[in-house]
Amino acid sequence: MVAQAAVMPLDGVTVVSLEQAVAAPFATRHLADMGARVLKIERQGTGDFARQYDETVLGQSSHFVWLNRGKESIELDLNDDADHELLLRMIDQADVFIQNLGPGSAAARGFGHEALRARNPRLVCCDISGYGPSGPYGSKKAYDLLVQSESGVLSITGTSDALVKAGLPIADISAGMYALTGILTGLISRGRTGEGGHFSVSMLEALCEWMGYPLYYAQYSGSAPERTGAEHATIAPYGPFETSGEELVFLGVQNDREWNAFCTKVLAFPELAADARFSTNARRVENRVTLKEIIGPVLSALSIDDAVDMLEDAGIANARIRTPLTIRQHPQLIARDRWQMFETPAGRVEGLLPPVSWNNQPAAMRPVPEIGEHSQALREEFCLPMADSPDRSTVLQGRGSL
Repeated sequence: MVAQAAVMPLDGVTVVSLEQAVAAPFATRHLADMGARVLKIERQGTGDFARQYDETVLGQSSHFVWLNRGKESIELDLNDDADHELLLRMIDQADVFIQNLGPGSAAARGFGHEALRARNPRLVCCDISGYGPSGPYGSKKAYDLLVQSESGVLSITGTSDALVKAGLPIADISAGMYALTGILTGLISRGRTGEGGHFSVSMLEALCEWMGYPLYYAQYSGSAPERTGAEHATIAPYGPFETSGEELVFLGVQNDREWNAFCTKVLAFPELAADARFSTNARRVENRVTLKEIIGPVLSALSIDDAVDMLEDAGIANARIRTPLTIRQHPQLIARDRWQMFETPAGRVEGLLPPVSWNNQPAAMRPVPEIGEHSQALREEFCLPMADSPDRSTVLQGRGSL
């Protein structure tokens, strides 16, 4: 008996993505890992510009390998009449269309959601932009760092002396996550109503949602949370302390019960728990400097292992600092078998399984495509063979470059 391949949660769902860089590819890679067929539209000749960000993964871009597993790549020139029609045919047969081109670019080429859903009413359409389709910033270019600035993230990240951007492209990732949840929401809604729909995600609005507590804090206190480096702006003690080997242990005391345990079992100073300067979290934050002067000498006398053990015994949340070079050896990720191999055009690489595994079913983790790897097959599938395409020098009036 031949074993049947497992049915993935999104088997049968076709996604056409006019995508580049991070936000849309992040969303569609997760869809691909859940079994969706993702048709990635790339600029003729050069492809997604994220392919050229660096050459660190077997000569390939680290961003591109991260974001584009499991997709089929087709090169299209949307200035070309036949390629333009081919993309429309692909979208006519798709379940989802997502795009994150420059402001207004997709709609100007005839790929706005109204036009597409007039052709395919069951289509779920997602537009990702920097600032949204309307308003004074509607046509403004947006990159991750700039949105971190506009959203206020930079103003609360860093030290009292310096602004520091997040080390990850969090504006892109947040927009990609909301695009992913919006697409899944749209597919559920279509399953109930038979009708597709449209939504848009802006990087600014996605990241401002993540700014929730600082916004409430500032609006109702009259001042923004201070930049406190690796410490928490509104909870104490919560942050790094040096141990005897100059390694850092991070700890977080979230409530008065934990504060009592910390004083008794870690500091061996139970009477400190009732000290008026530290008896509530607000007072501990107010007297943060003094508190650190009390805690610091205790932990600096311990090795990192002893400090972690003592904190664990007291029920105090703690962590060691890991780096991109050491995270591969994280015992939790190894124990849970989170590292898996997948194919790229330059060879097999290792990556993490995605966080969601429906019914513990492994993610598809299919290969990263070479630029235009599936162009011929997709042209044949959608009835426009390469050999029959018009001269690519033909440019349609009113259409810019992809």
